[in-house]
Amino acid sequence: MRDDSLPSQTALTAAAARAAHLIVDDDPLIFSDSLAWTFLGDRAEELLGFHRIHGTHLVLVGARTAVVTRGRYTEDRLAEAIRRGVGQYVILGAGLDSFAYRSELAGRVRVFEVDHPATQRYKREVLADSGVVIPDSVAFVAADFETRSLAGHLVREGFDPTSPAFVCWLGVTMYLTREAIDETLKSIGAFAPGTELVVDYMVPADLRDADGETYVTSVMPVAAENGEPWLTFLSPREMSALLEEAGLAVTEHVRQRDAVDAALWDRRDALRPFDLSMLARARVRSGE
Repeated sequence: MRDDSLPSQTALTAAAARAAHLIVDDDPLIFSDSLAWTFLGDRAEELLGFHRIHGTHLVLVGARTAVVTRGRYTEDRLAEAIRRGVGQYVILGAGLDSFAYRSELAGRVRVFEVDHPATQRYKREVLADSGVVIPDSVAFVAADFETRSLAGHLVREGFDPTSPAFVCWLGVTMYLTREAIDETLKSIGAFAPGTELVVDYMVPADLRDADGETYVTSVMPVAAENGEPWLTFLSPREMSALLEEAGLAVTEHVRQRDAVDAALWDRRDALRPFDLSMLARARVRSGE
């Protein structure tokens, strides 16, 4: 069962993987999260120790690969959106994401971090203890993806539903029912035309490679024991159907290998792309 006094275990392990990328993996770095270590708090040595000692283990390699590729892809797309004039950034399942506190682009957008209240409390406490100032441009939005009031929560925190936004939804869909995914996508589909979404999803067994299958069989039971079971796997066709039904036009589906520049896979370390999860990119269609 989840302990509501603590942040999500998933949020902690994802932050640990981002931090470990800067320590365990060689150049070229795929994604640089300079604050990830800070968010681990007093568990930093414990969580990073696994990567230091067992950094070439397939599960840890897979975790680092997933978080750095999706992070790099998403923030590259966000930078493009900001250059187009988009002024709102919604991070669904924000966890211990650090964009608003480290990126030079953060001052050019209003950032809405949507997540469970316990994770948000922990995050704010760690930031305060570390002397990191929370910018006025950041809004913390407490929401449950099994409910249907996402837009209402956002608007109450200052979100402008008439202006386009960039929305990212990473590391979450596998933990939700298909119905909950559908409801959240429909909420996003009702945002202003031109709103862009980047979302990742776990693929079913027939689309995984050997490394991806080993990762799932190793991690899925542990996630369930920790109270965060994986509930939904989607093929690109199934994800496209959900997006289209929600009013979003699909731009692309991207494998881990193709999420970043090919030169970044010319490596001497253990980091490598898996066929395990994919990223989908879509935009809210203009009204008829």
